[in-house]
Amino acid sequence: MRRLFLVIIIFSFVTVVNAQELRARINVLSNRVGGNVDKKTFQTLQTALNNFINNRKWTSDNFSPEEKIDCSFLLNLESTNDANVYKASLTIQSARPVFNSSYLSPIINFQDNEIIFKYSEFQQLEFNENRVAGTDPLVANLTAVIAYYIDLILGLDYDSFSPRAGNIYFQKAQNIVNNAPDGRNITGWKAFDGTRNRYWLTENLLNSRYNLMHDAYYSFYRMGMDKLYEDESGARNQILNVLSLLNNFNTDNPNTMILQFFFQGKTQELIKVFSKASPPEKLKALEYLQRLDISNISKYKEGLK
Repeated sequence: MRRLFLVIIIFSFVTVVNAQELRARINVLSNRVGGNVDKKTFQTLQTALNNFINNRKWTSDNFSPEEKIDCSFLLNLESTNDANVYKASLTIQSARPVFNSSYLSPIINFQDNEIIFKYSEFQQLEFNENRVAGTDPLVANLTAVIAYYIDLILGLDYDSFSPRAGNIYFQKAQNIVNNAPDGRNITGWKAFDGTRNRYWLTENLLNSRYNLMHDAYYSFYRMGMDKLYEDESGARNQILNVLSLLNNFNTDNPNTMILQFFFQGKTQELIKVFSKASPPEKLKALEYLQRLDISNISKYKEGLK
């Protein structure tokens, strides 16, 4: 059983059932698709994706309904010059509950802009870990991308409950990268495709040099956010310690994708956590955050002044 320690605390009265792991919401936007494509095609795709994600068993663990991971996918399509072939951006969000509250703390808030795939209405969505690329790379690319991010969602959720518990899912994601569909215009799976893509995200998550990031995920959520209700001051201090560790990590490993990935979606949460801090704590947090989350400096300055 996964996340045993926290589950015993929160859900000791729940009978565990063999349930699917995700509570996912999938939306497909087709406003940018031109031509004479029947818009029902995209509603069919949305239904198929919901079924693909929510009806598949992604782990060997047992999940009770209360343990399901809240996540969402927004697939925004645009036309290409090829029939039934679409470019897309995919926004992935996931969150996990904070102990003794109804609050869901964001773990992933990321947009992948390097997606291209082929889809015809009522086409079966299939994924096989042992044959990721399938017979048609463009057809297989969509489910490969979705499965990749589901493994990341699972891995980081596990990391947030138990030290370095997500490694098996990061390895599954790496397997998808290694065997990903390969073809004309398919990008995001190779080191030379850019510096912020699926390849580099998984590389960072499995690189032993960056193991501190896994400790940061665990400490931030389990030792920080989960303790806010019972000991707000102590929990805030733990989160400040995480920022200190991340500051040292950034000094030793500048410009890593995983550090940027960690902070996406956390700005308002961090402002709220430190808004009630003592002036010295608030100043220290602001000092770290201005170095670690540069794109949101103005928000931190305003929220923590």
